[in-house]
Amino acid sequence: MNMFEDPDNPDCGGDNAVRPGKKDTQVQLVISLALGLSAFIAFCILRPRWKSLYAARKRHANPLLGLPSLPDTFFGWIPVLYHITEQQVLSSAGLDAYVFLAFFKMSMRLFGTMFFFAAVVLGPINHHFLDNAKSTEIFLFRPFATGYKDELARRLVDLEKSDRNQDDSFNRNLGYLWSYLVFTYFFTGLTLFFMRRETAKVIRVRQDYLGTQSTITDRTFRLSSIPEELRTEAAIKDLVQKLEIGKVESVTLCCNWAELDKLMEERKTVLAKLEETWSVYLAHTPLAATESRTNGSGDNGIGGRASGAPEVVDEEAGEGDRLLSQDEAQPSERRRPRTRFWYGFLRLQSRETDAIDYYTEKLRQLDDKITAARKKTYEPADLAFVTMDSIAACQMAIQALVDPHPGRLQTKPAPAPSDVVWKNTYATRFSRRARSWTVTTFVAILSVVWLVPVAFLASVLSICTINKFLPAFGDWLKEHEIARTLVQTGLPTLVASLLNVAVPYLYDYLSWHQGMLSQGDIALSAISKNFFFTFFNIFLIFTIFGAVTSIFDVLRNSLKDTTYIAYTLARKIEELSVFYTNFIMLQGLGLFPFRLLELGSIAQYLILRMGAKTPRDFAELVQPPKFYYGFYLPTALLVFILCLVYSALRGGSLVLGLGLAYFSLGYFTYKYQLLYAMDQPQHATGGAWRIICYRIVLGLVVFQLTMSGYFALKKAFTVALLVGPLFVATLWYGWDFRRRVEPLTRFIALRSIERPGEGGETAIVDGDLGGAGGDADAAGAAEQQREVLRRGSTVDEDREKGLRFVNPSLVAPLEQPWIYEEAPPPLLISDTGSLPGSDSGLGTPRRRTGGVGGGSSNSSSSVSLGDTHIWRE
Repeated sequence: MNMFEDPDNPDCGGDNAVRPGKKDTQVQLVISLALGLSAFIAFCILRPRWKSLYAARKRHANPLLGLPSLPDTFFGWIPVLYHITEQQVLSSAGLDAYVFLAFFKMSMRLFGTMFFFAAVVLGPINHHFLDNAKSTEIFLFRPFATGYKDELARRLVDLEKSDRNQDDSFNRNLGYLWSYLVFTYFFTGLTLFFMRRETAKVIRVRQDYLGTQSTITDRTFRLSSIPEELRTEAAIKDLVQKLEIGKVESVTLCCNWAELDKLMEERKTVLAKLEETWSVYLAHTPLAATESRTNGSGDNGIGGRASGAPEVVDEEAGEGDRLLSQDEAQPSERRRPRTRFWYGFLRLQSRETDAIDYYTEKLRQLDDKITAARKKTYEPADLAFVTMDSIAACQMAIQALVDPHPGRLQTKPAPAPSDVVWKNTYATRFSRRARSWTVTTFVAILSVVWLVPVAFLASVLSICTINKFLPAFGDWLKEHEIARTLVQTGLPTLVASLLNVAVPYLYDYLSWHQGMLSQGDIALSAISKNFFFTFFNIFLIFTIFGAVTSIFDVLRNSLKDTTYIAYTLARKIEELSVFYTNFIMLQGLGLFPFRLLELGSIAQYLILRMGAKTPRDFAELVQPPKFYYGFYLPTALLVFILCLVYSALRGGSLVLGLGLAYFSLGYFTYKYQLLYAMDQPQHATGGAWRIICYRIVLGLVVFQLTMSGYFALKKAFTVALLVGPLFVATLWYGWDFRRRVEPLTRFIALRSIERPGEGGETAIVDGDLGGAGGDADAAGAAEQQREVLRRGSTVDEDREKGLRFVNPSLVAPLEQPWIYEEAPPPLLISDTGSLPGSDSGLGTPRRRTGGVGGGSSNSSSSVSLGDTHIWRE
């Protein structure tokens, strides 16, 4: 028995919690449109007023990228956004954004085509065969209709009396099943055609995009599992040189920098406390008030403007000069903040002291320790980054077997220097593997554990549970169908949507602790984990399993009958069509406008704004929000699979129409965010496309299993068997994709690399450069596109330009307290001594005018404040 079932009411169970009613779709449409339109109108009103949020990326982007500015009119921004070409997306947002939007654009075209055939061809067929009959959907979707149980019992008896081996494939009354079979083949072929065409374009653009750039990332490969006798930079360089694939430019051997990294983290914490202490000190009202002070002026010390400043000030003086002169004139009029520190045996003794002096001295001591630690020699690890003199030499090293011993000297593409997770580079191979397997096992267990709260919540919100615990309320819901719809289908849909939003944060956290070496790999891993959750829990929990205890029943019955899963999948898919229709409707029409509105970023801004005290805190508030593909792509893939599953069934045109609306709204929503509002923290070189393609193949397999089970439920066994060849062909296509296509999504083909003096061929994407006439115009257009691709490549690599593969803890300038509004001038290297690797370009500081932190107390120690806040050229 289901753990949520009521023995007195067998209709109350895990999957019945989401059984739809007659008006569910209409009510959900009204709710979704109300939510979506209100959020969209609010966005159109707030967009020109809150440019620091809704145009944050545009404000920080390089103006040479040529991204058009959006008008401040209510709807004027929509046509401008629509006319932004794919080449502009490449040049301003990079390859990952292009691949992400390409999936939405392909889905729009695919489901638009499928919607046309489902409405024009399948619609009349269904009308002829099914509309005059009392279909299975009608009585299944009306659990409170009169005579429902009697009708169900009668049909079950008829099924028991009928011949189980009777084949109704050629029954004239079931002729529509053959059309379903034809469209199963047709929609599968159509999906593979669109995917294959888009894959060819993505690969062509990716190869041209990466082949026309020459950065240190493109010339560097990662060498792992290095034996102990080769763990020196000279030995590794000599080894690679002997391979005769090219000249080695530099080698960075990773070492156990745990001590240094820990000191840098500790320094960051102390620096934040010192800045916060200074902000508190400057915000205090001077003890000796004068009549010339203004009322209510000041801004809590942000930027150094303390409350109680004189009303008459020198307008020509700089902000820092006024603050410095004020502090010098009244050095003892402010209340100095105090702090308590613990010392002695087991830190049982404590003493209170001046907080500014305490944290300043602690910061100075850490600076001395870090300077000394940077000069130490550390134990080498089994990982190195080898930079070649050309991209071709690097690609040959990556795509070749280096060592004849299994598992030794393995080569892989190197991530960008800013993407490297350095603390994982010196972790042992066993440690990384153990963490990876631990996280993977935990995710697998967690996916089963999620069944309990999801099924529980769905059951708690069901009419069955309400009838059991609140019978009066249940009777009232039976009389008010709209209210019952909100409780029975609307709330479970909302719960599923909220889980779809919240759970990815957990899986992203787990991905960060899995021991991967780059942020790009972590992002791709988060996509896979979150898709597994959405597919397994949001899809399978409401279909095959229904609840936790049903898993064992399904598995036991599957051992007896291999077709049981197909039967169960088809039956539950048919029962839950309205639930999934409402889910797609809410995700597309209701929630996409809220993504534009960025309620999460607004809430986060308000929370951080209340806690912000220092200028550094306020500077971080105006940075663009981060766009994480792992939070958005898995839901889109689930919607894609749902559209495929329901495409050939009755009512498929409605699901396909909603899918078309979902991907259309999603395309323009994410296009706006990627280009204007949000920044991308990782650089995965378009690797998400292979994940997308494998999930599409999985969706086709589920689609074919569903249709085969549906035919078998109708006792059309011949039709069901004819789905078999299509199933085999789809699996073969997935295997062939892995063999022939996947390498081109990981590596750069040698022919795609543009050598000095060569023009190279570039991809014309969707005719975005169209209108070129004659050879001269065509050549000019090609050259223009090549420049666009080159400029686009620097978008992803701009933050890595001039960097080397070196742990930032070894060379990063030591930031000093940022006290006032203007960041003080950086600390010169001569002020701290010569640092190893200080000329690596990890951050080229430039002088800026501004205030210098100062202030003295009656204590013996003095406060000397310089600043090394990094300012990139």
